Amino acid sequence: MNRPPSPSLTQRLQGLNVYLIGMMGAGKSAVGRPLAEALGYRFLDADDALEQVAGRTIPEIFATDGEAGFRELETAVLGQIAGWHSLVVATGGGVVTKPENWGHMRQGVVVWLDAPAPLLLQRLRADSTPRPLLQAGDPGARLGELLAQRQPLYAQADLRVQQAGDSPAQVAQQVLTDLPAILKGPAAAPEAPVELRQADGQITPSLN
Repeated sequence: MNRPPSPSLTQRLQGLNVYLIGMMGAGKSAVGRPLAEALGYRFLDADDALEQVAGRTIPEIFATDGEAGFRELETAVLGQIAGWHSLVVATGGGVVTKPENWGHMRQGVVVWLDAPAPLLLQRLRADSTPRPLLQAGDPGARLGELLAQRQPLYAQADLRVQQAGDSPAQVAQQVLTDLPAILKGPAAAPEAPVELRQADGQITPSLN
């Protein structure tokens, strides 16, 4: 990170969660970590939390429950996350497709990490993470279809940060630079600790 945010930025956030949205390959997790560090927040990957709750990987969930089952679980996990504070949350690429998810994310600040299709495809080809929605004969065409469907939804974010191959630290710095313009006034965040653990099929705050 080039420089830390001013104390006034963290104060103005008042513990509100920052939700990073965007297509798979947009770098939400990579950007989220340095962003959280700069803000003095905790970082949470919503897909990792979902797998923890389900006790299965995302490809396994898609294989057994289909996309509809996955989306239902995703919404339940996001609802738990929304009850906590001081988190930078990297969301799944399709989280924007359900209105209920917007209800949860609107309790915080929503940042769209936008990236052009060629950059997304380049990153995805270099990433060994299984992507159930790209299991197609032509992943590039499938990515284009998903982008066309989701871009109008991503555009509902509070802040859009466009990328052109910058490093995660540089993108995080851009988020920090642009955030003050959208923070209109103080708002109360949920009062809850943010250490996460699993219990009885749920992710719950820990007092440790």
